[in-house]
Amino acid sequence: MTSPLHALYYADHAVQQDVAIAENVRMARDTYRLRFECPQIARRALPGQFFMLRLAGVNDPLIGRALALYDTVETDGATWGIDVVYLAKGKFTRRLAECLPGARLTVWGPLGNGFPARGAEHLVMVAGGIGQTPFLALATESLGLRQYGDPPRAVTPAAQITLCYGARSSEYLAGVEDFQRLGVDVRISTDDGSCGHRGLVTDVLNQVLAANTAPCRIVTCGPEVMLEAVAKLAQRHQTPCEVSLETPMACGIGICFSCVAKIKDARGDWDYKRTCVEGPVFDAAEIAW
Repeated sequence: MTSPLHALYYADHAVQQDVAIAENVRMARDTYRLRFECPQIARRALPGQFFMLRLAGVNDPLIGRALALYDTVETDGATWGIDVVYLAKGKFTRRLAECLPGARLTVWGPLGNGFPARGAEHLVMVAGGIGQTPFLALATESLGLRQYGDPPRAVTPAAQITLCYGARSSEYLAGVEDFQRLGVDVRISTDDGSCGHRGLVTDVLNQVLAANTAPCRIVTCGPEVMLEAVAKLAQRHQTPCEVSLETPMACGIGICFSCVAKIKDARGDWDYKRTCVEGPVFDAAEIAW
């Protein structure tokens, strides 16, 4: 049995580079899309993986911030850039929101396991808050529009993709047009009813699952209470579900053990697994909520 501390689990192949910001644009209230040029990392990134970012040459804040791949950027078939989407709420992200093109960042990645290359006739993505960010690349790949990774991996295209997206209000909805341009069926819920269904995103998911007749796969990312509710709905409908955890990370490479989650083993017991290296994507049925 492989030890959980074996080097296999560490981010030995991650790349660290200082990069320049190419774009830093507002998408919604307190929400920004950051683009930076980093071909070596971008070519290897898979949907569901993430990167650790720091302001270059700055010690405050000292610890990097984990941000998921939103999508890679291509020009004439050559992958050269990375897009991430973030909510400006802490010291790092508020300072990042003030950065102009040309400002320098220290980036290391790609990190984490990402979403497995698993096809499904109907892919249902469930996002809460800023949880839509790992799904644009996954939708692009699942529609057969682009391959990711080095070498590029192959995924059986989905016949239908639905995004169930919940936010506090319409002013926090970010990237809806990006998904719609791909042909994704976007179903929205807001807490205040300012857009779409008034209520929980799990209400929308329940409607989608009740009306669904095709073999389905659920992926979800967002607040933990929402993830648990999605996992229970998936279990009730006997539908496979993968969860991308948003556990706060300090190092991103498995050393500090600050991002552990309770994951069940084959015997039904549980043990702590590091979200940054054994995750962030886990089978929902294996999480000890």
